[in-house]
Amino acid sequence: MSPIALVLVLFAALSHAVWNMAAKNSKGEPTIFVWMYFTLAGVMCLPLGLIVGADGVDVRRLLVAAAVSGIIHIFYSMLLQTGYSKADLGVVYPVARGTGPLLTVIIAVTILGDRPDNLALIGGLVIIAGIIVVTGADLIQRGSATGLIYGVATGVAIASYTLWDDYSVSALANPPLLYYGCACIAQSILMAPGVIRRRQRFTSTWLLDRREVVIAGILSPLAYVTVLFVLQSSPVSVVAPVRETSIVFGALLAWWIYKEPNPLRRIVGAGVVATGIALIAVA
Repeated sequence: MSPIALVLVLFAALSHAVWNMAAKNSKGEPTIFVWMYFTLAGVMCLPLGLIVGADGVDVRRLLVAAAVSGIIHIFYSMLLQTGYSKADLGVVYPVARGTGPLLTVIIAVTILGDRPDNLALIGGLVIIAGIIVVTGADLIQRGSATGLIYGVATGVAIASYTLWDDYSVSALANPPLLYYGCACIAQSILMAPGVIRRRQRFTSTWLLDRREVVIAGILSPLAYVTVLFVLQSSPVSVVAPVRETSIVFGALLAWWIYKEPNPLRRIVGAGVVATGIALIAVA
């Protein structure tokens, strides 16, 4: 990974941590909240994508790929938002962001034929150790056990959309901004029936969470489109782990902003996870 690409991915990681903090702070109906920021992201990205990268695009291939991405991202977002409503950010976020790249590496090795060296495999074990440090001491408590479950489930979704989106912008050559805009609109359309069923809470959710909707709606696409651009020139087995430095940002924000308990253990655990990510990145 080039120095410029590394800086871009680190910027994306910080943006990701900040919008997740905003999502954690939401108080309205989760499905409506997720739909709102998906829709805002799509309304911003799709027109820009059409202007910047619509020439020579295979429309059918683009729409099918975006629809698949949209479905995976809905599962991811709803798992994440539900986890945030039931457990601490400092548990859900590190577990999710640590599990995702670990599974990505495992799938790349066992299914896609990648052959990382021993350092990458050690990095995966270090990530698991970091997750245990973050959550292990509290597993007997309902909140942390719940956070672990939702974190791992979210990590599975992260690995799924990471591998699919890498395939979409690399092998299928879909323009990142246009692809992401279409995916967001697909998510918005697919979630619309659920939002309609909850329409009585639409206004209250907007009034409670409009600031969080704007933050997530801007920073979420900014973070991910940046990663998609980097994926066009850098291998997913490197990009996916490096972007999870957001774990460190997330753990620090959870302690600083939300005053979540056990700050030292959370920070140490997040640091261990980040060390594992670094080992994978340099392998």
